[in-house]
Amino acid sequence: MRWKALLPGPGHASPVVWGERVYVTCALPWGEPVGPFVDDAPGTHDSVPVTRAQKFVAVALERASGKELWQVELAEAIPHEGGHVTGSYASASPATDGEVVIASFGSRGLFALDTAGGVLWRRELGRMQTKHAHGEGSTPLLHGERVFVQWDHEGDSWLAAFERKSGAELWRVARDEETSWASPIAVEHAGTTQIVASGTKRIRAYDPATGKVLWECGGLSSNVVCSPVAGGGLLFAGSSYETQALLAIALDGAQGDLTGTDAVRWVRRRATPYVPSLLLYRDSLYFLHHYQGFLTRVEAASGAEPERAFRLEGLDDVYASPVAAAGRIYVTDRSGVTAVLAAGKLELLARNTLDDGFSASAALAGRELFLRGTRALYCLAAP
Repeated sequence: MRWKALLPGPGHASPVVWGERVYVTCALPWGEPVGPFVDDAPGTHDSVPVTRAQKFVAVALERASGKELWQVELAEAIPHEGGHVTGSYASASPATDGEVVIASFGSRGLFALDTAGGVLWRRELGRMQTKHAHGEGSTPLLHGERVFVQWDHEGDSWLAAFERKSGAELWRVARDEETSWASPIAVEHAGTTQIVASGTKRIRAYDPATGKVLWECGGLSSNVVCSPVAGGGLLFAGSSYETQALLAIALDGAQGDLTGTDAVRWVRRRATPYVPSLLLYRDSLYFLHHYQGFLTRVEAASGAEPERAFRLEGLDDVYASPVAAAGRIYVTDRSGVTAVLAAGKLELLARNTLDDGFSASAALAGRELFLRGTRALYCLAAP
């Protein structure tokens, strides 16, 4: 462990690294107790009541030492939903291009900061009412001169693009979707860029300049949390709530409704991911079964499963997405256990434990691994 830096508050937002900076967002309980206010959304379960106001902050740390460089309060509010018992009021990860830092707190606003912590702009996005009042979590996508926000909830859902430097809304398109927690991704293919967003009714690709739907494909379940990945001419999207689904969609010539066509190269209907997102590494696709301690590897091109799912002994609930570097796969569970496996033929190389709770996905930069816990941010590095 190179360093451990205590954070001002909890959150599930993953850290992001650029140059010699690490950025992270937090939500801090604040003020006198309130309520408790109990959620009354249809089907609410496993929820916690609202008992405190929250301060929503962005933090920058020095990459070499973990020293806090600045902390900026962006909003203060009493949340209108309590969220899931395992959830967080700071679940959307920040994004940066080295000039602008984007921080989203959903119903509390979308913010852009400079690298010194100055607020460049703020956009009010409205009030999100999530399914089962389980809270918000989709991360904004910063790509080129645009910031893309996926706003799927129990009201009018949409995808919008905002200008990076000014926050001006460039376009907004309606999405016929219920709540999802997945984040949009930018896919570069055949010299063009597509913005792809998963959803219960459709996986959709959008023109980043206009918001026009380029193609769409049905087949996922409700409560989509897993974000898609793309590579090798294929787009992969999965879900696992009431039904299980994992689709591989060919990008060459993709247009219109691809549901049930040859563009869907393969489909998997068992042992698919729910909370953790997919990992595409080299020629293989890796994913957890639901959010349990079983890791599956399939050949990305064909969906073939060379070996049985690998049981991650000592790991249980996994919310963090698996990550990979230097021929190794890293999987961290909520109790702080990280399994290190050899990529390709899955083989356990190490099992390590940190005394903290982990739901955020790890960030990899150079020879360093950054893990965000409930209480602290950890930098693990090669000697």
